[in-house]
Amino acid sequence: MKIKRNILLNPGPATTTDTVKMAQVVPDICPREKEFASMMKKMREDLVRIVHGDLSRYTSVLFCGSGTINIDICLNSLLPAGKKVLVVNNGAYSTRAAEICEYYGLPFIDLKFPVDEQPDLDTIERTLQEHPDIALVHTTHNETGTGILNPIREIGALVHRYGAVFTVDTTSTYAMRPIDIEKDNIDFCMASAQKGLMAMTGLSFIVGNTEIIKKSADYPKRSYYCNLYLQYHFFETTGEMHFTPPVQTIYAVRQALDEYFAEGEEAKWQRHLSVFEAIHAGLERLGFQDLIRRELQAGLVVSVKYPDDTNWDFEKVHDYCYERGFTIYPGKVSTQSTFRLCALGAITAKDIEDFFGVLKEALQVYSIKIPVSYEK
Repeated sequence: MKIKRNILLNPGPATTTDTVKMAQVVPDICPREKEFASMMKKMREDLVRIVHGDLSRYTSVLFCGSGTINIDICLNSLLPAGKKVLVVNNGAYSTRAAEICEYYGLPFIDLKFPVDEQPDLDTIERTLQEHPDIALVHTTHNETGTGILNPIREIGALVHRYGAVFTVDTTSTYAMRPIDIEKDNIDFCMASAQKGLMAMTGLSFIVGNTEIIKKSADYPKRSYYCNLYLQYHFFETTGEMHFTPPVQTIYAVRQALDEYFAEGEEAKWQRHLSVFEAIHAGLERLGFQDLIRRELQAGLVVSVKYPDDTNWDFEKVHDYCYERGFTIYPGKVSTQSTFRLCALGAITAKDIEDFFGVLKEALQVYSIKIPVSYEK
């Protein structure tokens, strides 16, 4: 079967290999069969191995849903009664965590920082000192809305100094930028199959400290479907997900995991970096400007400012590129109009060179000055 190859430069779902796509075409199987449970057991272990976790201390728990379900689960499941959440917030996805706290009625502090700067460690420590009832701290590794990289190892060290649990949204770094769950002072990290694993949407997972999960059995139950301990316990006692899993997606993830380990952590990261560098080179040739200072970028997402040109129309440029097999994506910054180009998925620097040829054509077709210009 010949499948048209699209280059997705949006922040997920990512471009997949044909072998991952075709892995979904399998004989029908009931997910309660031992064969399927055995595959999920191996998958759970492999998800821990990707972040160099010791299987005697860390586990992974699978859920149906997009990446946001992971944030929901960690926040509502891991907060003891009478305690408070601290959200270290410098972007759209940490803001989402604060919104989840608000919806559940969880006591929380929304510690906001500018979206184009890393969080200030002194401010975080002072907040932890002033609020000894903080039991859970959450932040985002790579704020996908901007591409900024947060100093999670340093934040995690502070969190543990003050006796709290540290959850990190690694949705757009897991299986791309190397992570060591122990060295990076992470208690729980999370991602979805359609991002760094370059598989299909519908399966998300949390990798974290087994003893903390067991301890959370005594915490308030704030959700039935989205409870970390209940899902963990069901896996451990039956080998199955509590509710019906996305069967075909799981077969695709199994293939994606095999391809991840075949490529290798460092080789895969270097490929993503080469794509990232090619994106910057193409933007520089056309005169586009970044929102985030280069030294603060995670190496996976570039947030690009709209040029100051009356002929610039993102939707028209998007559609021109989309019709030619390239997808670009709007930004998530309220104070600045941007679009994003992402070094995710099964793509190469050559794909990026081809994309910039198409983008240049789009600028010419719509009479947008090259190089693009900015008033300041």
